[in-house]
Amino acid sequence: MDEAAWRGGLAEHYDYMLTERPEDPDMRESASVWVYEENGEFAFPRNGIEAVGAVWDTHRYDCNFAFADGRALFEVKMDGKTHSPIAPDGRAAILGAGGFAFRCVEPYREWRVTYEGNPIDTTTADMIAGTVDPGKRTSLRYELDITMVTPAWVQDNTPEALARMTGRERTDAGLMGFGYRMEHLFRARGTLWLDGRERRFNAVGNRIHRQSVRPLDAFRGHCWQAAVFPDGRAFGYIAYPPAEDGSTYNEGYIYQDGQWYPATATKIPWLKGMQVSGEDMSLELKSALGTTRIAAVGGLNTFKHGIAEMPGFALNQGGAKYTWDGQTAYGMVERSSWASQLNPAT
Repeated sequence: MDEAAWRGGLAEHYDYMLTERPEDPDMRESASVWVYEENGEFAFPRNGIEAVGAVWDTHRYDCNFAFADGRALFEVKMDGKTHSPIAPDGRAAILGAGGFAFRCVEPYREWRVTYEGNPIDTTTADMIAGTVDPGKRTSLRYELDITMVTPAWVQDNTPEALARMTGRERTDAGLMGFGYRMEHLFRARGTLWLDGRERRFNAVGNRIHRQSVRPLDAFRGHCWQAAVFPDGRAFGYIAYPPAEDGSTYNEGYIYQDGQWYPATATKIPWLKGMQVSGEDMSLELKSALGTTRIAAVGGLNTFKHGIAEMPGFALNQGGAKYTWDGQTAYGMVERSSWASQLNPAT
């Protein structure tokens, strides 16, 4: 696969950072990683920065951590002091705030992520029950070096692309963001410091980098899953529930034997309730390969209620153990639904 295809058609500079406050106060630069220890011992189900033009001197970041025994930690920092985007070599390679930072080592190939903070120390069960004690905190630090192992999956919602869309398509494009978004699956090596213990680990995961304006007034929920397997095959998709006219956004891919196959999800585990672990999150994807069935069991979960950007919605950011043709891998899950429509917690 040539470099242009690996980048999903984007130029090299799109994987560097904005160097100054954007003119549009709603423009945001965002980077996030979803990290899964290869044996499922723990996960970082979304650690991300949101840099918004209106408050460019302080970036928001959200960091979630989940463990196989049900422990969960999280930190939401609304006013992390912005780091300079300029790396020592003069490139605009850094997106950082407070104790959290991303660095682009090689565009579309290698990034480094570091975090040091004092997240709230709780459990997934307490998140579901709404009984989290915000005063109970612990110290956590990690360093992570990630290497991309799939080509960029790109959502191109630039003005040129929007001009070719229907009104319905433009509404859903706004939910993804007017601008661009890229996503890669990766393998990683890292070190985690927690509870006075240093752990070196190998991981798999998903990273996202975007620059876009993202109006969410028409948001109606979503389901997003992705994973990479030991032999290199991988999948990912994002789907929104159908709108009133039956249309929707439902796009994904399968990456197998070095080939890229666009796909749509035909079986989707929408968020219908909150469960610590064990939920069936199996999925099916339709592509030129036919119907691909991937079994999945949920775990390594975090849950949130009443998010400012998503009023009235419940959000699940977690993981699953995926099985595909006898191979297993841990990977990401993010889902949202109207909180009023969820089944009682289980």
